[in-house]
Amino acid sequence: MFEKLPQKFKEYEIPVDVRALLLLRKAMDRNLVKTIGDIYNVLKGIVVKNPDMMGPFTKAYYDYFLNIKIQHGDRLSDAILRSETFKKWKEDNLDRMGDDLSTDDLVNLFLDEVHMTHYDIKEVLDGKTLWDNDRGDLEDQESEDDLLETARRKLDKMADYSDLSLEELLERLQEVMDRQRSNHSGGSHWIGTGGISPYGHGGAAKDGLRVGGTGGGKMARKVLNDRKYFPVDLDAIINDNNVDAALASLKGIIEESAREDLDIPVTIKKGLKRGGLFIPEIKSEKEDKLQVLLMIDNGGYSMDPYIRVVQTLFRKMKTRFAHDLETYYFHNTIYDRVFSDAQRIKSKSVEQILKKDPNYRVFIVGDAAMAAYELNKPSIESYRAMKSHFKKIAWLNPEPQKYWAHTFTTMVIKELIPMYPLSPKGIEEAVRGMNRKLN
Repeated sequence: MFEKLPQKFKEYEIPVDVRALLLLRKAMDRNLVKTIGDIYNVLKGIVVKNPDMMGPFTKAYYDYFLNIKIQHGDRLSDAILRSETFKKWKEDNLDRMGDDLSTDDLVNLFLDEVHMTHYDIKEVLDGKTLWDNDRGDLEDQESEDDLLETARRKLDKMADYSDLSLEELLERLQEVMDRQRSNHSGGSHWIGTGGISPYGHGGAAKDGLRVGGTGGGKMARKVLNDRKYFPVDLDAIINDNNVDAALASLKGIIEESAREDLDIPVTIKKGLKRGGLFIPEIKSEKEDKLQVLLMIDNGGYSMDPYIRVVQTLFRKMKTRFAHDLETYYFHNTIYDRVFSDAQRIKSKSVEQILKKDPNYRVFIVGDAAMAAYELNKPSIESYRAMKSHFKKIAWLNPEPQKYWAHTFTTMVIKELIPMYPLSPKGIEEAVRGMNRKLN
């Protein structure tokens, strides 16, 4: 089945032999491989021995399994767009997705499907059957005990709603929303979390509607973030409603410093009174000294919901606390430079950044998820240099923490720079870490 796979890996200078095939087949026999995304994860564990191999491995995977050749200097999206595999996928799925999606949206949907894994999902249910057996006019009678019980259930099933139209989903969502009176978890009907309902977040509903939350499963057909659809959670990833709570967390990075200066006027005045005996008079002043570097990943659709609110957070911070704030941008990862404008035209090298005062607080905001080959050696070296120079540095990640372990690049970056959730609580933990006295 995969007889030519070792040869393909050797083309990309990855040292493998037939044993890799045997291990892959064992994984399949044990039912560990159900999707092409599972193949990627299993092979990665077998083949990749160090971070430097991730780039060649990813290129070989796309070439062999998807016939997508990533040329030297190529962006992954460019390689995908010119491939016949993507064009065929687009033709087969355009009716389901509609014609209002941008090119970037289509590429990301394609990647979502390519890398979708089954994880703990043991059974895929027919969403159309669930839908036909359900009604939109049920009255909300769930008690708190029911909510706690369903929240404890392990999510081991996924519902596939791809046979339903967007119009059908939206129409019934309105019916359900009109009758919902409480929070729900683990079910298949209400707007909730952790279940197989076609609306909610944190569950497993392919081609459903993500309502609230920040995603993670990459299955939703449409995202609805309006407050009327879902209650506001102050412990969630920062948004317009909890930005002030995040601001309060950031306030903890204000550092009071004492400064001693020669008070020349007083020295002269007292010296004249002493008949020419000038003794230096020192004055001590306290000031709030704060310097902040903010670096935001603004290069992909997964970060779009967070860029504006992050900018709002730090802009509010600047108006409320006097400090020096510099904002830079990057796409997916920091290589040898960042950009001072959101269009990423005006660049500043990492070398220049490293000449700044090491007392700067550095906040890097990004989901840390990218194609493995993008996190190359120069990028890793930049992060190491920044961590070495700026002792107070933190990475704020908008992806739910429970999904970090599923993304290789996130785990690599997490080892290089302290990583925290982009939530009021996560920011508070980051600030506490920055304020911790260094040995």
